[in-house]
Amino acid sequence: MFKHILVPIDGSKTSMLAVSKAAGLAKTFGSKVTLLYVIDPYPFTGVGADFGYGQEQYLTAATAEANIAIDAAKKAMAEAGVQAEGVIAEGHVVHDAIVDAVKNISADLIVMGSHGRRGLEKLMLGSVTQRILSLVHIPVLVVRD
Repeated sequence: MFKHILVPIDGSKTSMLAVSKAAGLAKTFGSKVTLLYVIDPYPFTGVGADFGYGQEQYLTAATAEANIAIDAAKKAMAEAGVQAEGVIAEGHVVHDAIVDAVKNISADLIVMGSHGRRGLEKLMLGSVTQRILSLVHIPVLVVRD
């Protein structure tokens, strides 16, 4: 039924729940799985003279964090008997990077966690999941903790 499942992750407990659900689906349907971690290329502006050095430090730390999250997700997939590919993407807007990945890998299902933010927190931080639901034309399985 599903040939290629995209699982956006951020290293959180909620994204690992999504990994678990995606592993079950992938095993059932024999689907290919791509784990996606999106890094903002450099969220800080106006840092001053140390801008270049700060950017390099930031990208090194962000990439290390992404690799840790991807490795944990791959391990969870492997324990479920599913092989997964990990991809790190850069994008200032997470939902745009996810939509691009859907197109690039021809995903036919997204399995993603939602932190369930409400009120002011949702207003300030937004909802990546809500944006994805409004932008893609493939099924999205939302996992909440």
